[in-house]
Amino acid sequence: MLLVADVHGAFGALARVAAADEPLLVLGDLLNFIDYRTLDGMIADVCGKEFVARIVELRTAGDYEGAAAVWHEFSEGRADSLRTQYDALVEQAYAATAAALEGAESYVLYGNVDRPDVLRSHLPEGSRYLDGEVVEIEGLSVGMVGGGMQTIDTPGEVSEDDMADKLSRLGEVDVLCTHVPPALRPLSSDVVGGRQKGSVAVLDYLRERRPSFHYFGDIHQPQAMTWRVGPTRCVNVGYFRATGRAYRHGT
Repeated sequence: MLLVADVHGAFGALARVAAADEPLLVLGDLLNFIDYRTLDGMIADVCGKEFVARIVELRTAGDYEGAAAVWHEFSEGRADSLRTQYDALVEQAYAATAAALEGAESYVLYGNVDRPDVLRSHLPEGSRYLDGEVVEIEGLSVGMVGGGMQTIDTPGEVSEDDMADKLSRLGEVDVLCTHVPPALRPLSSDVVGGRQKGSVAVLDYLRERRPSFHYFGDIHQPQAMTWRVGPTRCVNVGYFRATGRAYRHGT
């Protein structure tokens, strides 16, 4: 069983991993919204790198209100045109996702930058979209729950109450897979971005249900890649766009 998260447009690398002829779990964020390292991404394609550089500068400094103000000023009077261009890029990205996963046994959940309905509609035969569901993979019960924490009002964000509701459907599982980490500072704090994005509902589930493993992504540069919550080994499976490497279960 292989796991990846935060693909963010690295579809060539995803295709190589998907060709490995073993189950592949994709833990969200297929779209490349903004690459904070290079300023590339769909927003740069639509709005330009100069605009993205300003947004990244403000968000990295923790000025999320300032970033929102810059966006509103930039989009005033042309929001419909920008949305049309962005929607076309979303369709292209999920078509590339489908091509990368074609023929593979894959299990996919959505992340905060994803468009859940559009992602689901593009997945090829052999790929399963899962959200608040349990599937058996290699003899293990695997619970998969999509969504990111509420920060900038993207389609893939969910409230803590919604996250708790989806987790409650799972019961006990051997392996929990989410996009977001539990609300523990070493796992949920990005050493570059600074902001914490962990889920209290996920942490509560780990403490109550005690799965053997919890796999997730979302935090690209965490303080720690692994941690334990009681008997549960929590693992950030890595920033796939940067590494191009999948994580193998149990390693």
